Amino acid sequence: MNTEIQRQLSILKTNTVNFISEELFCEILKKSLDLKKPLRIKFGADPTAPDIHLGHMVILNKLRQFQNFGHTVDFIIGDFTAMIGDPSGKSETRKPLNREQVQLHAKTYQEQIFKILDKEKTNIIFNSSWFNKMNFKDVLKLTSSCSVARMLERDDFSKRYKSGQSISIVEFLYPLMQGYDSVMLDSDIELGGTDQTFNLLVGRDLQRDAGQKEQVIITMPILEGTDGVQKMSKSLNNYIGIAEQPKDIFGKVMSISDNLMFRYLRLLTDRTENDVADLENNVKNEKIHPMELKKELARELVTKFYDKTSAVHAEQEFTNVFSKKNLPEDMPVIKIKDLPLENGKIWVCRLLHNCGLTKSTSDARRMIQQGAVQCNGEKILSVEMKIVPEEGMILKVGKRRFAKISQ
Repeated sequence: MNTEIQRQLSILKTNTVNFISEELFCEILKKSLDLKKPLRIKFGADPTAPDIHLGHMVILNKLRQFQNFGHTVDFIIGDFTAMIGDPSGKSETRKPLNREQVQLHAKTYQEQIFKILDKEKTNIIFNSSWFNKMNFKDVLKLTSSCSVARMLERDDFSKRYKSGQSISIVEFLYPLMQGYDSVMLDSDIELGGTDQTFNLLVGRDLQRDAGQKEQVIITMPILEGTDGVQKMSKSLNNYIGIAEQPKDIFGKVMSISDNLMFRYLRLLTDRTENDVADLENNVKNEKIHPMELKKELARELVTKFYDKTSAVHAEQEFTNVFSKKNLPEDMPVIKIKDLPLENGKIWVCRLLHNCGLTKSTSDARRMIQQGAVQCNGEKILSVEMKIVPEEGMILKVGKRRFAKISQ
């Protein structure tokens, strides 16, 4: 094995879970170097939500490593598959989206991924470009390439089948569709989270049936959300979006546990395993305070997504609000005349929503029940409360959302 192949393999294997297979990777990389032709690295993302978060960044960082070696990323936006629905390791079918939702989300994906990826080495491809052209005969031909027994090897399908839960035929089609993307691209390597392992393997099967060389599969760890327990997800409200305001990114990073901080350092930064191990030892030996290390991580992420100046301002805001217990300087101001009052009062849940502090009145109700809402420093306990808005009133939801009432 020549030195360049060893160098790339060593770096690209870092933080991966599965690498199938190293031998094949070395083979195709040698051919790539001999022909001076970059490898084609496939990654697919269904635009099921409008924003990309740090969970996506684990894979995007690995894609950027490939690009740094001169390879090309085929970023598949699953605009067609997003309208189908895939459980992705969950115990129930993911709800399909309509075309308008998918197109809106796809637009934000394209705007956000280049905060991490090299635009010049990235191909944006929509899988509707081939699926929209397929007829029913084509679909039947695709389904003939895989048995029901093979589909039930997928862990979540197997569990649901054994427990008597429903599995639609459409869900069986999803892995075939994702695998068919690999055939259409003749991809050399495909990346995904560990929850996508089965689908990635189906891609290899379909490539082999089509007479193509099987793609190398690289799976990456699943990043836990800010709760430190469940997979980072917008639906669980434990995410940190890469397009959020700098102060929000900084504040959310500062809210994670010390143990989770080290996992984020491993998966979201360029630090080596030895670097992180040294930091863990320094914290354990009290040479570094974990708060300072967390601030360093927060600054680094904000700088990556915005710039150094934004990171400095975000840290100052955090220190001002949370360390000195002051109020943020740029909190939104809501005029009393713009509120839908009834007899001079307004339902607290509607007030929070109208002030932009919650996504809906239902969200406001949930936040109150969690004890996360304050008015002038006093916790609001009743979801039925009616409030008389007054000049200078300060509303707070969670740790970072504020609003001020004015005349």
